[in-house]
Order: sequence, then C-alpha cells, then structure tokens
Amino acid sequence: MTLASDQDVPATAPTAPPSPFQDVPASATGVLTIDLDAIIANWRKLESRGVPAECSAVVKANAYGCGTEPVARALAAAGCKTFFVATLDEARAARAAAPAATIYVLGGCLQNSGDLFAELDCKPVIGDLNELAEWDVFCRRTGWAGGAALHVDTGMNRLGLTLEEAQGIVPRIRAGNHGITLLISHLACAEDPHNPLNARQLATFREIAVQFAGVPASLANSSGIFLSPQFQFDLTRPGAALYGVNPTPEAGNPMLSVVDLKVRILQTRNVERGETVGYGATWTARRATRLAIIAAGYADGYFRAAGGADGVRSAEVIVAGRRCPIAGRISMDLIAIDITDLPDKAVRRGQMATLIGDGITVDELAHHFGTIGYEVLTSLGRRFWRVYKGGAV
Repeated sequence: MTLASDQDVPATAPTAPPSPFQDVPASATGVLTIDLDAIIANWRKLESRGVPAECSAVVKANAYGCGTEPVARALAAAGCKTFFVATLDEARAARAAAPAATIYVLGGCLQNSGDLFAELDCKPVIGDLNELAEWDVFCRRTGWAGGAALHVDTGMNRLGLTLEEAQGIVPRIRAGNHGITLLISHLACAEDPHNPLNARQLATFREIAVQFAGVPASLANSSGIFLSPQFQFDLTRPGAALYGVNPTPEAGNPMLSVVDLKVRILQTRNVERGETVGYGATWTARRATRLAIIAAGYADGYFRAAGGADGVRSAEVIVAGRRCPIAGRISMDLIAIDITDLPDKAVRRGQMATLIGDGITVDELAHHFGTIGYEVLTSLGRRFWRVYKGGAV
C-alpha cells in the first residue's frame, strides 16, 4: 500500500475561491450545520395541520442533537409556547432559552426534586400514583401551585397510570382546584397508519379525556399529527419531525432537512488490487483503488453497521460532488471512502466530504445504520464544530 503523491502540485497554484468553512477553527474535524429556519418552517407546517390545537415542541435529548438552547430560542421567537423535555437538566436549558414558555418534564418528578421544579417554573409529567402523592405533599408543604401533567398509559406499557388509576382521580378533577394542567398519552405505532393499536389507543384516551373535563389533552406525536384530526385534541407534541425526520414513512417526507454534516479528508491513498482495507480485512480492492480517509467514525455517531464489506452495499459519502461508497469497516475516528471513480486530482487533503446533506438524508443513514432517524440525530458526536443558520441564535 502506498501513499498517493502530491508532488505534481504546481509551485504557484491558482487562487482558490473563498471557502465556506473559513471561519471554522483549524482544529475542527468536521462541521455540523443546523438550519434553525428549517426547524421553524417544520414547526409551522405541523402547527398548520393541527389548528385549532396548539403545537408544542419536544426539545429533549439536546433537541434531538441539534442544541436545546438555540432551537428553543428560535421556536419561542417563532411563537411556540410549550416545550417538552425529558429531565430537569434539559428543562434548565430550555428555560434559559424560553423564559416565558410552559415547560413539561416527561421523566416526571424524581424524589426530592420538587424544589427544582419550582425554581425552574416547570411542570412534571406524572405517571405513577406514588409519584403523584409525593408531588401533592410537596405542593401542600410549599404552597407551590405551578401544576403538573398526568400521563395515562393507553397501550405503550412504559410510563403512565392505568386507565383504572386515572379514573380514580376523576372525583378530584370534578372537585376543582386539582392542579392538573394537562392529560397526555403516547402513541406506540403512529408511524404505521394501518396499525389497529392506533384506533384502540385513541378510543381509550378519548374515554378518559372526556372524564377529565376542562383539562387540556394531548396524544399526537410527530406521526400522530398526520393520522387524522381526531388524534390532535388540544395540544400536539412533535419531536423528530421538527428536525427533518420523516413522520410518514409510507410516503414522501413533508419536512425540510435540518442538519448538514461535513468532515475533513485527512489523506488520500492508493491501494493495489487484492489488498484489503480496515479492521478485519472485510473489504478487498477489486481493482487499483484510490481512497479518501475522513475524520469521523462511530465515536462521532456514524454507526459501524454502515461500513463496506465484500458483497455488502455500504452507505455513501459525497466527495467532490459525487456519491462514493465506504470501503471497509468504520473505525472509531476514521472512515475510508472509495474515490476511484472521481477525476484525478479532484480530491485533496483538507477538503470536506458530506455525510449528511446534499441529498443524503437522516432517514437514508438510518436505513444503513439499521435504526431510525431519531437515533442518528441524537448520536451525532460532540467533536464536530456546530454552526447555526437563521433563527434567533
């Protein structure tokens, strides 16, 4: 195996056009660009489908890898009034970005955490009777009246009160001054519009929502918004669709792409026919091959499953404007790309290759990773330099 020669570069090269990455630090191995205007446009599209229901935004898991504070700030400026997070730490970040918003914590109220809810002025989503009792004790002891949501399980079988437990709270609701500001449940199969569980969950949730008269209700996640208006109730809770993941897998993606990921090419190499590439020697060069080695790997959230092996189709990376396959296994920090079909001298050290963007979608990568777009987004590594476009950053 030999290194490709760059000795034929002219001593005086022509002046290159300004690089779009000229403000990126020299130390950055890659650039993750997040389009806040696209997130806002996606939220508005989802909002328009649910009128008159309010459209909230789920910004848990660092806003699906896109950054809680810049995303929440942009959406709040666009008119979003309610946000959902998973933890109190996430609530703190959301509150810093959206001081006037209503913030719900889906993970509920952990023991002895009531004071933090009051400090941040956010509301727990309670899904257990013992948890509700502890919350009530805190509220009575402190006089806190910030309210809480109740989560009723309608078929997911994760968190949530049973239907019978929720019905046991109905007398409290009818008595007034109950402190419950929202009733929610979560759809298990909303991305599959033909799954019968959707109708069963809707019927179950409607049954309890009617008994909780006067309490706003929320059932629809991203995909649930597209099922039918019946699923939308008073508040919708889109998450992944805000960030460009397709909420309707059986049809085209109605959402705008949000993220673009480019990484640096560290080196180009020539490989002779019959030589292997990468750990395990799973990929064999069938011809004299030219490789580009890029500065990303599974430590950056680019899953090992997307690598190339003999007889296996890999994911693709865009180099010099063309899609090129991955050669060999993906390493922790490096990926080898087969650039043999590109023109000579089209690729040089320091150029950027595109892992997401320019037609390569998060959902396409999810297919190669053997997972879903949610996991692709939330796995994007912290080593990339983040750039935000548009919005109120």
